[in-house]
Amino acid sequence: MAKINLLPWREEHRQEKKKEFVTQLIGVCILAGLISFVWIQAVNKAIENQQSRNSLLSSEIAILDKQVKEIQELKKKRRELLERMKVIQDLQGTRPVIVRYFDEFARSVPEGVFVLTLSRSGKVLNIEGVAETNTRVSDFMRKLNESEFFEKPNLRSVTVDPKYGGQSSRFSMQVNLILPSNEEGGA
Repeated sequence: MAKINLLPWREEHRQEKKKEFVTQLIGVCILAGLISFVWIQAVNKAIENQQSRNSLLSSEIAILDKQVKEIQELKKKRRELLERMKVIQDLQGTRPVIVRYFDEFARSVPEGVFVLTLSRSGKVLNIEGVAETNTRVSDFMRKLNESEFFEKPNLRSVTVDPKYGGQSSRFSMQVNLILPSNEEGGA
């Protein structure tokens, strides 16, 4: 058999394959670097785009928040005005009723009863006075209860007070004020 030395050819072939491998490796590294660079640039661009959108949204939200505050202030002013209007309407509607209360109260006070103080707290009328006898106090309470402007008279105290006469009594009572049904429709 003939002896052929293939070693140099194999060595050359190996060197060529090695060179090809290194070239491909360098090409792949360059390509990977290029792809990474493009990908990083795309991500940075997307981040910048999102940040600009976020800043736009933030500025629009700030504008809307300002408008919401203005609307809340307007609603508050409107509510206050409506409350004032209601108070004024209530006062206008009940103005003649106060005169009717006093007229009815004067008619309910029997002879021999003297009213010393009269005070109102909400819908409750506090009355302090002097009566010649206890029956006059009872008569006064009965007349107040029969009135369409007063209800539930409540006698709080009765004490003997000889300063005003032999049988005179000093009394304190409360009575609830009511608005008659015919006045509610007109108010």
